[in-house]
Amino acid sequence: MTAVNDRGLELPRRAFRACALAAFVAVLATACSSGGAGNGVAIGSGQSTNDPVAPDFPIAYVRRPLRDTTDPTVDPLEDDPRVQRVWNGPADVFVRERASPSALEKNVTERVTKGLWDVRDLEPSFDGKKLLFSMRAPLIPNAREIRQPKWAIYEYDLEQDTLRRVIQSDIVAGQGHDVSPHYLPDGRILFSSSRQRGSAAILIDEGKSQYAQGIEGNRNLPAFVLHVMNPDGTNIKQVSYNRNHDLDPTLLPTGEVLFTRWDNYAAGNVGMHFYTMNPDGSTLQLLYGRNSHLTGTVDPATGLPSAVQFLQPRTRPDGKVIALARPFTDTEFGGDAVLIDVGNYVENTQGSGNNPGGRGPAQSRLVVNDVRTIPGPSPGGRYSSVFPLWDGTNRLLVSWTLCRLVDQTRIVPCTNTNLNLPNVQTAPPLYGVFIYDPGQNTQLPIVAPVEGMMFTEVVALQPRTPPPAAIPDAVAGIDYSAALATEGVGILNIRSVYDYDGCDRSDTSAGCATPPTGTALAGAVAGGIRTLRDPTLSQASRRPARFLRIEKAVGLPDRDVLDDLPAYAFGVAGGGFGMRELLGYVPVEPDGSVRVKVPANVALDISVLDANGRRISTRHRNWMQLRAGEVLTCNGCHVQQAGTNGQPAASHGRIGLFPSANPGAPSTGQPFPGTALRIADNAGALVATAVRPDAGETMAEYRARAQLACTARPCAMTPSMNVIFDDVWTATTPGTGGNSPFAFLYAQLATPIPTDCVDRWEARCRGVIHYPTHISPLWTRPRVEFAADGITVVSDHTCVSCHSPTDAANARRVPAGQLDLTNGPGDINQLRMKSFEQLLFTRQAVQLNMGALQPILVPGPIDPVTGLPTLVPLDLQPPMSGGGANASTRFFSRFTPGSSHFDAAAGLPWLDPAELRLVSEWLDLGGQYYNDPFAVPIP
Repeated sequence: MTAVNDRGLELPRRAFRACALAAFVAVLATACSSGGAGNGVAIGSGQSTNDPVAPDFPIAYVRRPLRDTTDPTVDPLEDDPRVQRVWNGPADVFVRERASPSALEKNVTERVTKGLWDVRDLEPSFDGKKLLFSMRAPLIPNAREIRQPKWAIYEYDLEQDTLRRVIQSDIVAGQGHDVSPHYLPDGRILFSSSRQRGSAAILIDEGKSQYAQGIEGNRNLPAFVLHVMNPDGTNIKQVSYNRNHDLDPTLLPTGEVLFTRWDNYAAGNVGMHFYTMNPDGSTLQLLYGRNSHLTGTVDPATGLPSAVQFLQPRTRPDGKVIALARPFTDTEFGGDAVLIDVGNYVENTQGSGNNPGGRGPAQSRLVVNDVRTIPGPSPGGRYSSVFPLWDGTNRLLVSWTLCRLVDQTRIVPCTNTNLNLPNVQTAPPLYGVFIYDPGQNTQLPIVAPVEGMMFTEVVALQPRTPPPAAIPDAVAGIDYSAALATEGVGILNIRSVYDYDGCDRSDTSAGCATPPTGTALAGAVAGGIRTLRDPTLSQASRRPARFLRIEKAVGLPDRDVLDDLPAYAFGVAGGGFGMRELLGYVPVEPDGSVRVKVPANVALDISVLDANGRRISTRHRNWMQLRAGEVLTCNGCHVQQAGTNGQPAASHGRIGLFPSANPGAPSTGQPFPGTALRIADNAGALVATAVRPDAGETMAEYRARAQLACTARPCAMTPSMNVIFDDVWTATTPGTGGNSPFAFLYAQLATPIPTDCVDRWEARCRGVIHYPTHISPLWTRPRVEFAADGITVVSDHTCVSCHSPTDAANARRVPAGQLDLTNGPGDINQLRMKSFEQLLFTRQAVQLNMGALQPILVPGPIDPVTGLPTLVPLDLQPPMSGGGANASTRFFSRFTPGSSHFDAAAGLPWLDPAELRLVSEWLDLGGQYYNDPFAVPIP
């Protein structure tokens, strides 16, 4: 059923109750002709200034003209939240003395903007007396981005009627774009910025130039991450270290920071969802929504729910979160208003740790309108901002647009009849400001819509009690060490890498290690962790996981810093996995536990490795960060798999979401069953320790605490750039059989070493592998093969002695195994070495024909004209894969005992163990051609 106003606009009756309809119709009657165009001009009618339903405090909003979308010379307004430094001006901030149509409004920014600047991201102070927002001066025609004005944070004082830029220094303000400001309870300002101050300092520590790092997949969009500063704009500190955007920070009632994080990891799991952390950047964790994006309007083309992103989080006094759910683009700057129970749910149908059986839904719609989150008309209109009132009513200040259509040259409402007209298109939005009461399902106008204008980002300058003061560096419940902070490290504490979402995947009898729930890890045993941790029941060689590798994303500079970065610099996946660096290795203890120092303030990734130093885990799809001095504990690993019974995949990353699968030490004061821990003394010898574990302590926690060098907690293993195993859990010295020690050392390489931290480790250590510098020299390194007596030389050769298109006499030939490892120009891209392309790309089989190498042709598709088979080149699969070393079995199988590239007399492969380790880690990182953008030769 619909109601018709005096202008013939049909309105969904279910969207507006009768008590609100008269006021709403009055707004629509003037929507195209009046209102809001100057200081002190009253908008709307029918409400007096003492109307009891009008909140008695000021409101603020942004007024922005729309652009003429029919003019091809004018760029349309950008509404994609992934594009953060865009200029959508002109716009100004207006303050209205009350949330009433008859209240006076004032343009508070025109004294600076003169009506020419852009503004965004309004945020009131807790006492309601000040207002933060970001402004940007007009763009300079034809100037490079580095020369353009930056987004800067301004503060308006209502009582003093003053406007100031928070960062006074022009130099400091110009170091990056600053947006999304929010007050902290102690007066400091939290904001999102492209300046990346902490990341820039890390670059200097690494011996690199400072630059703003681009998002994954697009280096020309700098990552906006969270910073804090004093009220006067001094003491700016970076507190989040995402490779992509961290936006819209606000505070939970507990004092934690809630914000939207864009996970844009190349291997999948792309979306904007909610994270939390302490104001100092510690205890970063997922809050909600990683696997709840498919909760939008059903797409008629697919019959499935559409994908939405979770933006503009705001908290209610009850701790629930109000958010805007919308797609990235194409919904007229708006979406649907939703309420999310983040206390009891981590996903729409997945309960949190205190609600493990919860099946939801966690999300509920706040409005009754038929709001649609797919491109095209939305009969119930759309919301561009939602702000909760803290007055006990659960009412909302909203920016809302009516649904309208363009029928040829006239604008018509979204009635069922009009929606079915041929060639009908969505009309430009008509956003006004309203008060929505979810309890009564009423929506009352405050600022009437005006044709060609948008009123958005409405907030209430309402006094409210702030949450607890900013969480300090060291309080109860947060492990923190000043000594670690001085060292520039934090501690990553994993209870067991065999723990997959609370289940022991190393146990063949565990329900989660059998299909359809999961798959047991290679090497899984009956009893799982309890068996693997007992050396009398399981030798080290039986353990599925042997090492943990710590990796770092390499941020790429934009074109103002590095004008051209050719695609060939990356691996077979192009820029898909970006560039990466090694930060170090640490052994995984028998129970799967790890406790290791990691560099602070770095976007980290980890990989679980086998005894060959090759990744056995899936790529970690989300970047971790540790604050200097922080100890971050997680139960284990996680499985990214499709949900069952129509449910989405389970989420992880939130503390307390799953119970720990590792029971830890059975009792205090007694050794782990079957073990006798030995610790390296100052001379490097393994000696028994008198320290005993505490009940529930993991083997890694116990080993770290028992180290002779550790005199006070928190303790952790120091990583190494080498891959080293010592059997420290058995009484035998040294370990025997499956427990024998071994090491893959960079010092054993006869070719260039990819790090300068060969014999030591500190927070700045990096391993950077380039194919031309570190991998291709392996193919030309001279190698000596001995006879069985170990003395007689059988051959003195290199890899290219056989794997080249010419022999020693320079005569043409087919390379051994159809694999050419020479370093001439590639066939696909001549700026790359041929050997790189032959190893990682599909290549053509060749044959010798009259002294020339020619492709081998085989029958292909039938020619539709002749009816005969066509002839096509015979393609050969590459021996390596950028998916990792264990996906490159065609290559590594050649170096196993009994294979073609294994020297039986010497008992060693033709590539020695250190070289195979180097190739393995290079492939696990993605098989990139270069891993430092500034090392790439620019043609």
